[in-house]
This record gives sequence, C-alpha cells and structure tokens, in this order.
Amino acid sequence: MTTEISKAEFKTSRPWLELTSSTEDPALWSHPVLDLFAPPAAQQFEQKAMLYLVPSTFGEDLEPDEIPIPTSASELPDIRTWTMKFIVSVVEVWAGRRHPAQLIRWCHRVIYMELLRKSGSQKEIGKIKSIHQSEPLDGICESTVLVRFGERYRAVVIRFEGVDGRWLCTALSLI
Repeated sequence: MTTEISKAEFKTSRPWLELTSSTEDPALWSHPVLDLFAPPAAQQFEQKAMLYLVPSTFGEDLEPDEIPIPTSASELPDIRTWTMKFIVSVVEVWAGRRHPAQLIRWCHRVIYMELLRKSGSQKEIGKIKSIHQSEPLDGICESTVLVRFGERYRAVVIRFEGVDGRWLCTALSLI
C-alpha cells in the first residue's frame, strides 16, 4: 500500500513551509524586538507642479508695477470650459460675426492686434471638431483645436497663461 499526499493536504498539514515575505506581512513585525529591525517605511512626497515664473511679455519694457504676476491653475477657472468659450469666440471673430473687442481682456495686446487684423477673414463660422490640451507647467495650458471650415479641416494652436488671476491667451495661430 502506497501513501500519496495531495498538494492540498501537504499545504494544510505543514503550514511552516509556506514562504512569505517578511516585508509584506505587517503582522510578522508585531513583536517589539522585531520592530527595531523592521525595514523603514518608504516616504512618499506629494509632487507639486512647478509654477512658471516669467509670463510672456513679447519683449516689452514694463514698469515694476506693470509686471504680470503668474497665477496657479488651481486658482483659475476650469481650463477646458475656458478654452471652449475662447475658441468659439475666436472662430466667430474670424467669420466677422463677433466684434474682436469682446476678447480684449482674454488676450495679450499683441495677440489682440493679430485678431483685429484677421477679423472677417473666413467666409463662414467654423465648426469645432476636437480639442487637445496639455499643461506643461502649472499655470500654462497649450491647446490644439481642430476646426472644420466647409470641407477643410484646420488646426488652431492656442497657449494660455495664468496671469493676474485669469487665463490670458499669449499665442494664437490658425494653421
């Protein structure tokens, strides 16, 4: 008569043979003497996004009281809804259906002058197909918007910077 032990019986009959990692099971470190030799707990530090320090000035000489103050994205409105409102307004300006002065507070003066020049340059109001965004630093958002003008798709590249407690467009280009 041969005796065979199944694997299930072997595990239950000899629990001391199970291999466990001592670092994974905190119950093994409950003895006061073993606490002295416990591996140190890994410290996890919360990463904070770096706030950019130099807003775009386009080479203008500014007085010390006129220098724009960077603002963190956490203190600004949601960038997705902001971008959607902004691009809809810009597309309407390009089609000549909205006056560019309505966007003067949202744009740097250099960008506003370009917007004035291109006002009414499109024959129809474009339809927004998609918006892709990235935030390389805290307080900066770069967006690419796909807009359909008739049968043609064109890309609009926008850069927003958090300045003086609001989002400010510092780059706008129709490609």
